[in-house]
Amino acid sequence: MEQQENHLARQILSCPICLDLLKDPVTTVCGHRYCKSCINTHWDKEEERGSYSCPQCRQTFTPKPVLEKNTMLAALVEELKKTGRRAAPADHCYAGPEDVACDVCTGRKLKALKSGLNCLASYCEKHLQRHIQSASFKKHKLVEPSEKLQENICSRHNEVMKMFCRTDQQCICYLCSVEEHKGHDTVSGAAERTKRQRELGLRRQTIRKRVQDTEKDVKLLQQEKKAVNGSADKAVEDSEEIFTELIRLLEKRSSDVEQQIRSQQETEVSRVRELQERLEQEITELKRKAHELKQLSDTEDHNQFLHNYPSLSPLSESTHSSSISIRPLRNFEDVTAAVSQVRGRLQDILSETETEILQIVSQVDVLLRQPEPKTRADFLKYSQEITLDPNTANRRLLLSKGNRKVTRMREDQYYSNHPDRFTDYYQVLSKESLTGRCYWEVEVGVVWGEVSVAVTYKNISRAGKSDECFFGFNDKSWSLYCYGNSYSFFFNNIWTPVTGPVSSRVGVYLDHSAGVLSFYSVSDMTLLHRVQTTFTQPLYAGIRVRWIRATAEICKLK
Repeated sequence: MEQQENHLARQILSCPICLDLLKDPVTTVCGHRYCKSCINTHWDKEEERGSYSCPQCRQTFTPKPVLEKNTMLAALVEELKKTGRRAAPADHCYAGPEDVACDVCTGRKLKALKSGLNCLASYCEKHLQRHIQSASFKKHKLVEPSEKLQENICSRHNEVMKMFCRTDQQCICYLCSVEEHKGHDTVSGAAERTKRQRELGLRRQTIRKRVQDTEKDVKLLQQEKKAVNGSADKAVEDSEEIFTELIRLLEKRSSDVEQQIRSQQETEVSRVRELQERLEQEITELKRKAHELKQLSDTEDHNQFLHNYPSLSPLSESTHSSSISIRPLRNFEDVTAAVSQVRGRLQDILSETETEILQIVSQVDVLLRQPEPKTRADFLKYSQEITLDPNTANRRLLLSKGNRKVTRMREDQYYSNHPDRFTDYYQVLSKESLTGRCYWEVEVGVVWGEVSVAVTYKNISRAGKSDECFFGFNDKSWSLYCYGNSYSFFFNNIWTPVTGPVSSRVGVYLDHSAGVLSFYSVSDMTLLHRVQTTFTQPLYAGIRVRWIRATAEICKLK
């Protein structure tokens, strides 16, 4: 009888919209009852239509009715709460397809509130109280509801897996540790969790540090963007004032300079904006990764934690420096100075200064390139994996060690015909093109051989014995010549003597965008020769070996 009363109370005192006990109950003109907030939310959605309906009988009202609290229903709800009788669970309290169901409930099961790691069962609120109150279950560990409790059972021994095998990197039960995992490095799951929890903490600290550094860089870029705009605006203002004094003869030139400054300003601001967006994207990604790590760190189930831990993706390398250095703004100011000089030369030097001024404007570069590395460890950060291209090798050159080593042979090697092959000089190029910052090392020997370590554009000539094919004897290649205990540098058929300690290994550092090419004696990283120029194309590593049986090898640095 009491159950029937409870069921009747639920029907009368439950809101048809939220299916829970009425809160601030109201009654519509058609006689149906709702929570005040529920029916108002429903009517808010119908506001654009201009009429309002009852969700149960669909009767419409115009205008929107003003609802008053139903004091009788409110009193009944309060009385029901006082007497301790509760409305039967609403539909949303029962377990659906996506929910974890109570293992104790019979018939229609309620949603589980907790799962037990020891008893491997899930409990609704009602049955959880019995579990907690039972003395035999007091030491059981309860976690958030989980459908994966059976994954904690050893499929071989049907025991709870409370241990972890570090040798095989898997969760095991006690029987496993004395049988097939006997002699392995095994610890409790809790101990392994503690160890990896510390690792997670360190990774989270790294991410937080990178987020902080990146945010600092973003602020720096914002300040620099403002400085670029201010400097550009001032340069335009000064230039306009000077060109106005030159009246008609300099009128056209003034317009050209202004256009060039604005164009360069737009380019530089665009570069800063693009980098800023990338850094902000990296911040977002790092925060997302930190959130994932926190979720994993908060997992209470040791086995689930250890199961999910290997799926963590490695932390990607930062795409930027830990701090961004800014090239001191001077080029826009140089425009003003250059224009002031033009004022004194007038028409005789107009053609000459046009090129000069526009070149200065184009050299504005906000982001200062990083300084050249100092130690070998610094250089190795830019190490480039390089292999030699058999299609470019002269037929008297033998490639080995994964196409990293070249040996000068007496007889022709079997190579198919290819237009990229050097026909007369004993030279070979890399497969990989070189841009950005790159570093590689070449083992050249110190006694036997005559080796040239070079970089070149791809369009260097290949056929014949002309200087256009020879490394260092044209304007398309740069070559360090290594012979016995001496070095020489060649470019465009100009010979430059090089002094420095002799080493069996030569290091080559290239900063393509900065136009820097440097050769080092690897034994103590002494700079042998440095080139500062402008590279107009991607470069390729080159090696020339002259003497029979002489070798050179591109070293494997990674």
